[in-house]
Amino acid sequence: MTRLDTVVLPVAGNGSRMRPATDAIAKELLPIYDTPLLQFALSEAAAAGAQRIVLVTRASKPGFGSYIEKLSTRPNSFLAGIDVEFVDQKEPLGLGHAVLCARARALPGPFGVILPDDLILGDPTLAEMGRAFDPERMKSLVAAQKVDRDKVGNYGIFDVGKDAAVSQVIPARDLVEKPDPAEAPSQFAAVGRYVLAEAIWDELERTGPGAGDEIQLTDAITALGALHGFRFSGARYDCGSKEGWFAATEAYRRTRLRAELTAAE
Repeated sequence: MTRLDTVVLPVAGNGSRMRPATDAIAKELLPIYDTPLLQFALSEAAAAGAQRIVLVTRASKPGFGSYIEKLSTRPNSFLAGIDVEFVDQKEPLGLGHAVLCARARALPGPFGVILPDDLILGDPTLAEMGRAFDPERMKSLVAAQKVDRDKVGNYGIFDVGKDAAVSQVIPARDLVEKPDPAEAPSQFAAVGRYVLAEAIWDELERTGPGAGDEIQLTDAITALGALHGFRFSGARYDCGSKEGWFAATEAYRRTRLRAELTAAE
């Protein structure tokens, strides 16, 4: 298993799709059933072996520090021994820029990125990816999910070969940001988990604005080469939308109730 000593969590977004709730509280602190969304990401980072978790946020989103302090001081906390740091993304210049903001705080070696909006229930996805990442032949490993053709314009889409449908690790020629559905190279979409080689830092420094006039992480990943997709085992929910949020809450509620019933037997 490749050590992922650093895991970066970009959490500076406005949460505009979840308003008006996010006018009062950071989206990442809203609960999925009884658990704040952020806690799932923190727990997944810990399961991947993180020694340092870097939250890239902004000063106008309060609440993260006090929440993590409470979480860290609980008895037998999963954050025990993990250094949690905060970096301010002063301008909303894109996901690539958000990740780059964490460079000075990152430990040496490959690192992980978790987008908390993409909640994946089941086995911890970043740990699965750490086990699959081969630094001898990969510079990036990106979580991949097959989506409907009419949804490909919402994602970065992998350009893959014919074996993609049967392989867990998928070599890819390119990652095309939000293509027209008629021109998309596949239906395999990049979702919010990444394992990245250290070389991505310099590539991000060189990357200029792309789609949406933002610095796109996908542009740096494709420029670096040796790109692979990873078909994860869990169930993914887009918690940046109200529909995804409620679906995740119901799924997690069922999981919790099953566990409670099993424990009572």
